[in-house]
Amino acid sequence: MAGLWNKIKQTNIYKSIYRNDYPTTPRNQVLVILNSVALHLHPVKIPKSGVKVTYTWGLGGTSLLMFLLLTVTGVILMFYYIPSTAMGQAYFSVKNLETGPLFGMYMRNLHRWTAHGMVLIVFLHMCRVFYTGSYKRPREFNWALGVVLLTVTFLLSFTGYLLPWDQLAFWAITVGTNMAGATPPREIVGKYVRFALLGGFEIGQATLIRWYTLHVIFLPLAAIVLMAVHFWRVRKDGGISTPIHEEDDNA
Repeated sequence: MAGLWNKIKQTNIYKSIYRNDYPTTPRNQVLVILNSVALHLHPVKIPKSGVKVTYTWGLGGTSLLMFLLLTVTGVILMFYYIPSTAMGQAYFSVKNLETGPLFGMYMRNLHRWTAHGMVLIVFLHMCRVFYTGSYKRPREFNWALGVVLLTVTFLLSFTGYLLPWDQLAFWAITVGTNMAGATPPREIVGKYVRFALLGGFEIGQATLIRWYTLHVIFLPLAAIVLMAVHFWRVRKDGGISTPIHEEDDNA
């Protein structure tokens, strides 16, 4: 068996996939990290305290996992959702998930509760970063990115809340656009912001299309770009910030 494995390792196909030997030495560990499209985002070495669950609680990774789950379930729900106000098609397309498609209700509830969970986890992640002082130099820029990502998370949750196009959605849009319309100076900026969000002077089909586009295209793309820069900045700043202890060794 060992001989067969050695022959496989000598083939050109194997060498084209795995450019380095198994990372049993420090040099191979560095090469594996640098030559991997996924692993190169991670630092080669990190302090042991950085992998303690009781320090980060895995909140950042959990936020990413929830975003991926929301993306998958959201794409599935897009096959059944009809973004139209005519004859209540948007409302009934969501309502039909309860009795129509197989596991339709499960997918909708999974998407909904994961969205609530992501808002909570991202907020807790920000609290953890603040509490541990991880926003301090040289991580000020990444902290600012995190604040923007928190805002995008809130907007994703709010825009998704409107898509069933029921009474809750109608009055949420009314309140939200009126708040945006109060942006000072109201007569110069506020009224144009409100007009842009409504797609006109009153809530209608154009409003639903605009919020639907924000929810499924613009905000997810913004979140992906911001998260990519956020992770890259973590990598450049030396990995996950940790408490400074002289006894810490590199892991």
